[in-house]
Amino acid sequence: MSTDVTGEYSREEIARMAKKQGHVSQKRYLPVHILLILGGIVMVFPFVYQILMSLSTNAQIQAVPPKLIPEHWKWSNYSDVFAKLPFLHQFWVSIEITVLRTVVQLLLCSMAGYAFARMRFKGRGLLFGLLLAILMVPGQSYLIGQYQVVQNLGLLETPWGIVLPGFFSAFGVFLMRQAFMSLPMELEEAARLDGCNPWQTFWRVMFPLVNPSLFAVMITTVLWSWNDLLWPLIVTTREESMPLSVGIATLAGQHSTDYALMMAASTMAMAPIFILFFSMQKRVIEGLATSGIKG
Repeated sequence: MSTDVTGEYSREEIARMAKKQGHVSQKRYLPVHILLILGGIVMVFPFVYQILMSLSTNAQIQAVPPKLIPEHWKWSNYSDVFAKLPFLHQFWVSIEITVLRTVVQLLLCSMAGYAFARMRFKGRGLLFGLLLAILMVPGQSYLIGQYQVVQNLGLLETPWGIVLPGFFSAFGVFLMRQAFMSLPMELEEAARLDGCNPWQTFWRVMFPLVNPSLFAVMITTVLWSWNDLLWPLIVTTREESMPLSVGIATLAGQHSTDYALMMAASTMAMAPIFILFFSMQKRVIEGLATSGIKG
């Protein structure tokens, strides 16, 4: 292999060596890439199957063996959804309860997370331990108590009755606590020297610095609220007060179910969440990774 006057490799030889190393590196990671591609296909398949079934007939969906590709594309399934359900009204109810729950959770979880992370008060460790214990209790165990509270407040068949139990999130408080603990103490000290009280320090200095974690809490709250079925199913019985998740569930009959119609309605209900998630995917992953590593 030839060298130049200084005894170093020529630029052409360096380029060839780099290219060769690149090919070796790509071959080494080829099994990993294949495994990730297969995993991606497995995860995407249910969504693709749902879209294909939404364009099929009920007979084709229940055929044995099942047919993945519809023989005749039935686009009328999507228009039939609006005839069977007050889809737009239930869609608006879902948006309303999702926005309410998300805004209140972001505010309460960030305030509680900041208090557990930075404030010193008696019983802080015990309270935080009890908070984490909530994560181990199934939500179904206190459904009766929640229902009685909402009933006594006269909030049945209302959006407030649906969102009230979801204003608090132990997971969101934990996530925000980790985010605030990762910030340097010098920020608070500088704020106090400038004359900020605890609320001003939280709202003007610390709160804007945890945007990635706020986006993570936001997207998880939106997903949970949009897909929530059990609690809205209990507190709502009228079609006009149901969110979309409950409205779609009512399409399942006691003796027969129009699966094609349910698939079409589910596809339309799923579209806004897909758009929201993919538009904020980078920030959500950044927030979850940051809150999980630091602190």
